[in-house]
Amino acid sequence: QVTLVESGGGLVQPGGSLRLSCAASGSIFSFYSVAWYRQVLGKERELVAVLIRGGPPDYEASVKGRFTISRDDDENTHYLQMNSLKPEDTAVYVCNVRSQERVIWGQGTQVTVSS
Repeated sequence: QVTLVESGGGLVQPGGSLRLSCAASGSIFSFYSVAWYRQVLGKERELVAVLIRGGPPDYEASVKGRFTISRDDDENTHYLQMNSLKPEDTAVYVCNVRSQERVIWGQGTQVTVSS
C-alpha cells in the first residue's frame, strides 16, 4: 500500500513562497491524477490544484497564476509551488493521488501566511 507524506509547510510572510512536496512510499506511475487540497477548521476541504495525466493542470480560481502543480514520477513525488502567498491561503494542505481503483491521501502540512 502506497502512503503519502507531505513536507514543506511552515510560516511565511505575505508575498512569500513555499514549495510543498508529496512523497510517495512507492511508485505513483499508475496514479493518473495527483492533486492538492486545503482545509481550514470549520470549512469543507477545497481542491486547490489537480494534474491529470495527458491534460493541463487545473486550479482553484483564487490561486491561478500564483500556484503551480507538478509531478516527478522518477522521484515518486508531486509538488505545489506557491508564490505571492496571501493570509487567506492559510490552511492545512493535503495531497492525494488517484488511480482507477483507489484514492490515497496524505496527512497534511500546515501553511500559515502571516506577518
